[in-house]
Amino acid sequence: MTQQLKIPATYMRGGTSKGVFFALHDLPESAQQPGAYRDALLLRVIGSPDPYGKHTDGMGGATSSTSKTVILSKSDKADHDVDYLFGQVAIDKPFIDWSGNCGNLTAAVGAFAINNDLVDASRICENGITQVRIWQANIHKTIIAHVPMRDGMVQELGDFELDGVTFPAAEVKVDFLSPVGDGAVLPTGNLVDTLVVPGEGELQASFINAGIPTIFVNASELGYTGAELQDDINNDEQALARFERIRAYGAVQMGLISDIEEAKTRQHTPKIAMVAPASSYVASSGKRIDAADIDVQVRALSMGKLHHAMMGTAAVAIATAAAIEGTLVNLAAGGVARQSLTFGHPSGTLQVGAAVNMLDGQADVHSVSMSRSARRLMEGWVRVPEPELD
Repeated sequence: MTQQLKIPATYMRGGTSKGVFFALHDLPESAQQPGAYRDALLLRVIGSPDPYGKHTDGMGGATSSTSKTVILSKSDKADHDVDYLFGQVAIDKPFIDWSGNCGNLTAAVGAFAINNDLVDASRICENGITQVRIWQANIHKTIIAHVPMRDGMVQELGDFELDGVTFPAAEVKVDFLSPVGDGAVLPTGNLVDTLVVPGEGELQASFINAGIPTIFVNASELGYTGAELQDDINNDEQALARFERIRAYGAVQMGLISDIEEAKTRQHTPKIAMVAPASSYVASSGKRIDAADIDVQVRALSMGKLHHAMMGTAAVAIATAAAIEGTLVNLAAGGVARQSLTFGHPSGTLQVGAAVNMLDGQADVHSVSMSRSARRLMEGWVRVPEPELD
């Protein structure tokens, strides 16, 4: 092979993440089906595995927020427009995790689908809001993206500001419908569990299965305030190893894996997050956040590192947990069931809403909503060497 493959692609920001978007029919025929060839191709597009941790020879940004790929196709599901498949690409390992969704990039799915003729023209409005019905193929859930339109074109520019994103853009409202994964919202049946972790002893934990499986622990039990920024955690290898150990044992207790060793090949799920009561702090941008402006502090890790803002799917779990009285998130937020919540994260704040009904002690999550933004950064072709399979 002397020439690179040339594949149509779009580089997009969605929420506080960005990734390389493909239409399924544009991929080489061997990559239109899941398997080793597709994974090898997408790893090479991103530039993984990279022992230098830089993604210099690929489109990735060497962080969990920027090491992402998306494949979209017209949906064959009734009452849906587009199928959305997300791949979280490991940075230093030859591995793509297909086990969960990316809530942030969801905000860009509707725009890409419209711009690439994946939505029937009869459903696209000239001016106003086009609702794109998304089938999230990783977790088999429905998401509605409310995409602003002007003169028949996706409106990307606007004055909506999202903490964690430098420049304003048009607001995209996203509704995650029935976001609970396989099983119950509370997979163990408990609001708070005792999680036994070697080296940690007994920790309180709330396991939430909504948006993305998430393990919530109290920041104070780990010796943190809950107002930490990225450098406070990510520059401490012992702290990162500690969080990963807790995540692995929590994954077993949630029933996601049978042995802690399996966590090494399941980096995207579950997430681990620590919670604390509202407090004042200075965000990574230098913006001061007053305790009165938030209901709770949440810090979450993604792919082994503290996230610079908040994963959209973890925000779904936060909103769900806050609406269920007695979970650690709910208790940290004051102990009152909330249909709307504003939480603090390293880059600022985010407001989320949840419609949750309690029936015979069981939580029925109808939907979780939040506002994000999205923008095309580049479109054209990505060049990539033909994958070499062992």
